[in-house]
Amino acid sequence: MTPVILAVAAGAANLAGALAVVRGSTRGAHVIVNAIAFGAGFMVSVVMLRMLPEAFASGPGAAPWVLGGFLAVHLAQHVLTPHFHFGEETHHVSPGAGASAVVGLSLHTFFDGVAIASGLLVSPGLGALLFLAVFLHKLPEGLTVASLVLASGQSKARALGLALVPAAATALGALVTTGSSGLQRHGLAVSAGVTLYVAGSNLIPEFQAKRGWAPPVAFFGGAVAFLGSSWLLTRYLGS
Repeated sequence: MTPVILAVAAGAANLAGALAVVRGSTRGAHVIVNAIAFGAGFMVSVVMLRMLPEAFASGPGAAPWVLGGFLAVHLAQHVLTPHFHFGEETHHVSPGAGASAVVGLSLHTFFDGVAIASGLLVSPGLGALLFLAVFLHKLPEGLTVASLVLASGQSKARALGLALVPAAATALGALVTTGSSGLQRHGLAVSAGVTLYVAGSNLIPEFQAKRGWAPPVAFFGGAVAFLGSSWLLTRYLGS
């Protein structure tokens, strides 16, 4: 499959997360909390064990690009965006909160697409792992945007519409990477910084305060799932 098709497939999870909120599914929201933890474990593992080693193997200049990706997401989501956190919004917010959250998400979702395309350039196995990592955190993205829009008093249709914007940014990132030599050289390193930030600063804080064993079990389960997926892909794809 092409990078753009994989990016579109991953972005479809944005709509699934938004639908859970729009339909008022409390059970769906609880499931997504555990999905956040599972996705965080998977993402931290793929960054540490696959993305960073591959990026540094390409040359000694990868470290600044990793840092740049990390800092850029913090700037977009927590400096330029006045109200942003992953998970369901339960308090009333201003009408512009949903739109600003989309702006904050768009940079990192663009690099979700870059990650998938860059991974496929290295090997089919790495591309598949990065597709899974992106797909797993698309659910809370859609939930975040839709819940902010509804909490600001806007319509369900607008909530669903804005939830599709991060999905489109992901497809755009994959498309641009296929035609950009610069992103083909440095995209994996930048995406590693972006993914590390999203997992460590956005996802993990969302479930750390939750009671019960389910979130931590899901988090470590995500790491185990990565190890199993990586072993299977290495065994059957040789990558």
